[in-house]
Amino acid sequence: MIEGPSHHVHTRQPCLLPPPPSQTLCRVSHDTNSFTIRLFERGAACVGLDFLAHPFWDKYIEFEERMEGADRIFTILGRIILIPMHQYARYFEKYRQWAQSRPLTAIAPPGTLTQLQMDLENEGAGYKAGRNQAEVERELRARIDNYHLEIFRRTQTETTKRWTYESEIKRPYFHVTELDESQLTNWRKYLDFEESEGDFTRTQFLYERCLVTCAQHDEFWLRYARWMLAQPGKEEEVRNIYQRASCIFVPIALPTTRLQYAYFEEMSGRVDVAKDIHEAILINLPGHVETIVSLANVSRRHSGLESAVAVYQSHIESQTIDASAKAALVAEWAKLLWKVKGAPEEARQLFQKYQHWYLESAAFWTNYLRFEIEQPAAAGSEQTQYDRIRRVVDDILTKSVLPEAIVQELITTYMKYLLERGTKDAAKEYMNLDREINGPGSVQKLPKAQADQGKPLLPVNGQPAPIRYA
Repeated sequence: MIEGPSHHVHTRQPCLLPPPPSQTLCRVSHDTNSFTIRLFERGAACVGLDFLAHPFWDKYIEFEERMEGADRIFTILGRIILIPMHQYARYFEKYRQWAQSRPLTAIAPPGTLTQLQMDLENEGAGYKAGRNQAEVERELRARIDNYHLEIFRRTQTETTKRWTYESEIKRPYFHVTELDESQLTNWRKYLDFEESEGDFTRTQFLYERCLVTCAQHDEFWLRYARWMLAQPGKEEEVRNIYQRASCIFVPIALPTTRLQYAYFEEMSGRVDVAKDIHEAILINLPGHVETIVSLANVSRRHSGLESAVAVYQSHIESQTIDASAKAALVAEWAKLLWKVKGAPEEARQLFQKYQHWYLESAAFWTNYLRFEIEQPAAAGSEQTQYDRIRRVVDDILTKSVLPEAIVQELITTYMKYLLERGTKDAAKEYMNLDREINGPGSVQKLPKAQADQGKPLLPVNGQPAPIRYA
């Protein structure tokens, strides 16, 4: 230790003065330019492959010209001449002009340049033939120019392939109004073409372009997600597509995309997320039958049959769901008991328990009749099965309050059953039903409540319509 009054050594600290203003300005300028270049590169990733991207590329080149970045300008032009776009020829001419003043190593890939040099020597037109450097370089530049012309022809061909589709795009921006069907058809065909070309980057870019215009069309979001799912190692990209569609663009009234997103998350092992997606749909569409059935099936797959039944029960008892949706849910619940649990008698009891609540539900009665008709026949049980089916038909004719067209459709289904699986008296019953259901009004025997349903009585000669009693 150095002895002193305070036993401390006081060392001299360096004086930290700010750099001269000129150095600060250079550093700021350099940082700003680097930031601008990064922005342009982000822009190139977002819009650089667009068929009408020339305004963007012009701005990028203009910026580099101000920065006097000759090497970077030539590199940018080298990228552009590979892109099928509206003004490809203009950029190629500019690239070709720049190439005349660039060193050989800058105007052709190393492998291509080496091959051209070898070809030159093998043909006796190189240094071994006694030619000087200027002559050899002139010949190499001519051959490299032919190489560039081949690039031009390829780009020209690719541009021509896309020209038809591009010329049909009338609205390349988003608008809330519906697109014409011809526009949707053109996008479908364009995507088909790009997918057939097999270039992942160009196909992904076209999907993103398409979804600017078709953002509210779940068809294209679903197609994009399915295509991306077919690419190896793209799970996060698929999730991003579904999230953008579900959370931002596709209206909640179109829940199909959200359901597909739920299945994707279930596939990925995130079952709780899948259930949350279903619940989020039902917050906005509380009576959406397809979503409730889907949630019940997710619960069944991961928590068992009773969990699925609990989903149906909770929604049937809900005060926010209308009767038509509840009727459809009862039918789905019965189907679960019948086809998954293998308990047709429980399903039958469920139909019988709820039938008086849903006399106006076509879904309920259609599923009830289908359930009884589809029960497997066993030796000696034909009459019992027929009696059960006939009982449902009688209830449809005498108790249900269904539109005439629905009644006719259901009875026609029963008549088909009579012909295919009926007994010796089936033909007689078939003909009677055919007359009563499909005959002219004078011989029909449709219940009056069904035949007249939805047809209010009108005043006659200014007199009020009579009161109709049930």
